[in-house]
Amino acid sequence: MDTAEIIRNFALDGNAVSVKPLGDGFINDTFVAVADSGRRYILQRKNKNIFPDVPAMMDNIVAVTEHIKGKVADPMRETLTVVPALDGKPYWEDQDGEFWAVTDFIEGSKTFDIADTPDLARQGGLGLGHFQALLSDFHKPLAEVIKGFHNIRWRFVQWDASIAADKAGRVKDLATEISWIESRRQRMLDFWKMVEDGILPMRVTHNDTKLSNFLFDAATGKVLCAIDLDTVMSSTSLNDVGDAIRSYANNTFEDDPDYSKVGIRFDMYEAYMQGYLSEVKDFLSDSEKEWLAFAPLYITYEQVLRFLMDYIDGDVYYKIKYPEHNLVRTRSQETLLESMEAGYDRMKEIVASLL
Repeated sequence: MDTAEIIRNFALDGNAVSVKPLGDGFINDTFVAVADSGRRYILQRKNKNIFPDVPAMMDNIVAVTEHIKGKVADPMRETLTVVPALDGKPYWEDQDGEFWAVTDFIEGSKTFDIADTPDLARQGGLGLGHFQALLSDFHKPLAEVIKGFHNIRWRFVQWDASIAADKAGRVKDLATEISWIESRRQRMLDFWKMVEDGILPMRVTHNDTKLSNFLFDAATGKVLCAIDLDTVMSSTSLNDVGDAIRSYANNTFEDDPDYSKVGIRFDMYEAYMQGYLSEVKDFLSDSEKEWLAFAPLYITYEQVLRFLMDYIDGDVYYKIKYPEHNLVRTRSQETLLESMEAGYDRMKEIVASLL
C-alpha cells in the first residue's frame, strides 16, 4: 500500500502532501511526512517479526510518553508525541496485517551516531539518567514486547538448545569460545537472580541506549529526550547503563577484527557515569548503586553469547558482511569484557567517587 494512502488514516494537522523515506533502519521502515499545515511527522511500519504484539508495544509507548509529558516544561519536545489513527488507536493496521504508527517530528533537533568525546558521552549519560528519573515513579505494568530480553536465564535456554542442535556444524571448532562462555555462566546467573528476587528493583528501561537513540537540541547541543521507544519494558535499570557503556566506552567498534584495539576507555566511562549519576543518584537503591559497575560486564557477556550463538546457528539473526563476521564480533566483545574485568575495581572506584 502507498504510504501516502496509509498516512491518511492518522489524525494529522492537515493533509499530507509528501511522504519520503528516512534513513536505513534495520528494524522498522521509517518515513517523513509533511502536511499542508507545515507540520512534519514520522511514519513507521513496525516490524511485526521482531515485535509480535505491536498494539501492546504502542500501549507501552503511549503510557510512558504521557507520564513524561506530565512532568516536563516542554512536553512536545521533551518526549515523543504519538499521533493516533482516526479510530483513536495509537497504530493503524493495513489490509496486509502490517502495523503503522505516527509521531510528531521534533523540530530543531539532531542526532549523533557515535560519542567521540567525553563531553558527548556525558550528554548521553544525562539523557539516559533524565529518562529514568522522569519514570522513577511510573508503576504501571508494561508488556514484554521481546521475550526474555536481557534475561540471561532465558538466553541460556536458547544457548543450550543452540549447542545441542549445532545447525551449522560449527560447534566442533569452538571449544575455546564455548568454554569461555561456560566459565562465566554462574556469575551471570547469580547477578540475574538478584533481579528475580527483587534485590535489584524493576524499573522502566529503554533497552537500546546507543547515542543515536537520543535527540539533541540543534541550537544548544544539549540532550533533549530519548527516542525509538519500541523496546521500552520493565527490567533492572542497570541493563540500560551496561548497554550504553558497552557502546560508548569501547576504544573501537564492536566488530573490530584487530583485537589489540579493543578495550574500555575510562575517560569515556567516567564522563558517561558523571552525566548519568547526576540525574539518578538520589533515587537509586543501595543495591543498584552497589552493582552499577558490574552492569557493563553483564550486558557485554550477554552480547558475546548472542553473537556466538548466532554463529553456531548459521548466522540467522544478525546481518553479516562476511562468513566469519559473527565470530569476529564474538572475539572482539570477549576482549572488551576481559578489559572490563581487569578494570572492574577502577570502575567501582569511579562510581563510588560520583555518588
